[in-house]
Amino acid sequence: MTFERWLDGSDRVLVAAGAGLSAAAGYDYTDTERFAELFPALHRNGLRARHQLIGLPLPPRLLWGYWSVHVNDIRFDPAPNPLYQRLRSVIGQRDNFALTSNVDGLFARNGFADVWSPQGDYGRYQCETPCTRETWESRLIVEAALATYDPSTGEATAIPSCPRCGGPVFLNVHKGPEYVPDHHAPDGRRLREWLGGAGRLLVVEIGAGFNTPSVIRWPVESLVRSMPGARLVRINRDDAEVPADLDALAVRADVAEVLA
Repeated sequence: MTFERWLDGSDRVLVAAGAGLSAAAGYDYTDTERFAELFPALHRNGLRARHQLIGLPLPPRLLWGYWSVHVNDIRFDPAPNPLYQRLRSVIGQRDNFALTSNVDGLFARNGFADVWSPQGDYGRYQCETPCTRETWESRLIVEAALATYDPSTGEATAIPSCPRCGGPVFLNVHKGPEYVPDHHAPDGRRLREWLGGAGRLLVVEIGAGFNTPSVIRWPVESLVRSMPGARLVRINRDDAEVPADLDALAVRADVAEVLA
């Protein structure tokens, strides 16, 4: 297929991924069965999927009850993910970089050494004010909240606070103007430097739709448009269309089928 020929003809590969990649890997924010299994109290109250909790204001105990379970499941699972492992294998020894709107750390956890996550990472947390540009590893606060989580109520009693000011904290992800991107900024600079290197570039965009097109989809199109010889392969089950002015291939399929 053309995708394989283009991959074989490339020297460098930028993998640009949206939520569709992690959903195909088993971390689907619309999965109602998994939600009912993990969050029985929220399910009894009428909620049906994780995407409904994004930005939903909750009392602190419910907030950290939900987020400790969610982050432990999606970010701190130590097992390798077969789909991400397969993607890494397909890229092979080619010089590569990953750009993702996902905040689950799955690229780094599955063998990708160079990754920029401009939307943040569940693996860190920050002050909600914020009183400082500093961020901290979140594993300890997630584990502490999880240890006090009661599935029957959906609440956790160990509520974390800012190490500096004692105020509320949240995960270091882009949900509003309080987001502190400083920890991830060096990865963005490294990507810009990497893009200036030699060799024919292939951008493989996976599962990036129109929920946040300004993070992955549109910047990728602009990048390919601006770099002589660059090509784009867009793998997307629902939104595979590509602009007519790009040297681009639209693959309307599930990424698991393509990589298989």
